[in-house]
Amino acid sequence: MSCLVCRELEQSLEACHREYIEARASTYYRVTRKFAAEKNVEMERARIALEEHRLICAAAPAPPYIAPARAVPIGISRAAA
Repeated sequence: MSCLVCRELEQSLEACHREYIEARASTYYRVTRKFAAEKNVEMERARIALEEHRLICAAAPAPPYIAPARAVPIGISRAAA
């Protein structure tokens, strides 16, 4: 279950992703890549906004637990450890 803001941000991200794919596939992309680059920036902004909201949203599912890597003391390289 996700909150209204999560759903709106997800829809925004999906729309930005579709627009980016269309910009990359168009013949206009062959002329100038600036348009596709702008769409890529918009898509990344939408993705970041969604990720930031999910960090504070109570309705968002918790990210999966990832065990931390083995600690290596400072000054010792991984090869020496």
